[in-house]
Amino acid sequence: MSGPSTRDDVVSKPSVTPAPPPAETAPRPGLLEAARERLRRGDLGSVPVAVGLVLIAVIFSSLNEHFLSPENLTNLALQMAATGTIALGVVLVLLLGEIDLSVGSVSGLAAVVMTLLAVRQGWSPVLAVLGALVVAAAIGLVHGLMRTKLSMPSFVVTLAGLIGWQGLLLYLLGSQGTVNLPFDRGVALLSDTWLPPAVGWALAVVLVGAHLAATLVTRRLRVRAELSVSSLGWVVARSGGLAVLLAAAVLVLNSDRGVPLTLVIFGGLVIGLDLALRRTVWGRRMYAVGGNAEASRRAGINVTAVRIMAFVGASALASVGGMLAASRLAAVNQSSGGSDILLMAIAAAVIGGTSLFGGRGRAYAALLGILVIQSITNGMLLLNVDSSVRFMVTGAVLAVAVAIDSVARREAT
Repeated sequence: MSGPSTRDDVVSKPSVTPAPPPAETAPRPGLLEAARERLRRGDLGSVPVAVGLVLIAVIFSSLNEHFLSPENLTNLALQMAATGTIALGVVLVLLLGEIDLSVGSVSGLAAVVMTLLAVRQGWSPVLAVLGALVVAAAIGLVHGLMRTKLSMPSFVVTLAGLIGWQGLLLYLLGSQGTVNLPFDRGVALLSDTWLPPAVGWALAVVLVGAHLAATLVTRRLRVRAELSVSSLGWVVARSGGLAVLLAAAVLVLNSDRGVPLTLVIFGGLVIGLDLALRRTVWGRRMYAVGGNAEASRRAGINVTAVRIMAFVGASALASVGGMLAASRLAAVNQSSGGSDILLMAIAAAVIGGTSLFGGRGRAYAALLGILVIQSITNGMLLLNVDSSVRFMVTGAVLAVAVAIDSVARREAT
């Protein structure tokens, strides 16, 4: 007869916890749920800009049927390249919650340096462009060091640069005031070069294929890391949407003179900067410092180096924009980099979705923002609207963009 069972006699079976489903089959929120989550975080993305562009197209095409003609859209592509490139540099400093008021003056000064080296010193176009880029990068380095080593506000540093570099531009031009670029060679050919139709279509195919391949590779890496992934249908749909947009753009541009080389340069810079910001350590540090500089410093990030590189990049991109503008004009003069270029570049970056508070934005903000601004400008010029009204409308659009960003951040907190 067995005695009463004791605690040691009882053998309990260990509880078995079911393994989580593989990441590839893990449920992922639908599009509506994902959109609500982004709105909750205050991330509106490019939705307001897309809606604005549709409204602009509908309004101006109804008032002037020439607005959506291939000829006018080609001119629009030419007009947006220079200022859009400068806006790319503004995106970099805005990501850190800084500002650069000197990008207009730097763009004009770089264009003058490039022209003087090519025309008066006899340098080859390539060396003249490189020389202007080095000068602009050095200017950005000075701005960055003044901001970081002397703890000067970026507003004051770049405001001084706006005035000082404009003065240097006037000094270099001297009493002549205007220097013309040769029409038949060098940088001046950039704005008068058009891709053959077959090359334009081939470029569109390459871009769509590269986008699809990169998305699939990223998805595969996320599956291996057991992270949630988008469905294959959504991946294909995104690449399909890009294919439709690019096909429409190439079709329209080929109906006129073809795809302009300046637009290809601008688009290449947008894609390259976007990849650098999203796929490199430097880019992730940019977002980290813009989100919380002190936390980034404690995490071991060299905040000083990140800020300096942002100002160097802003000045370098401004110089490229200035040279594209000089190419279109085939000359530089005392107004190079002046007028409303600075304000339009900053407005383009903000309207495109880059936050003034830092930590949020993408390179595509410059493309979307300058497309909005140039569309408004182009449409009003077709309607012979006074420039005063154009400035007021652009200012109102900028105010709405900043208001949306401010409200979204407030709701997110």
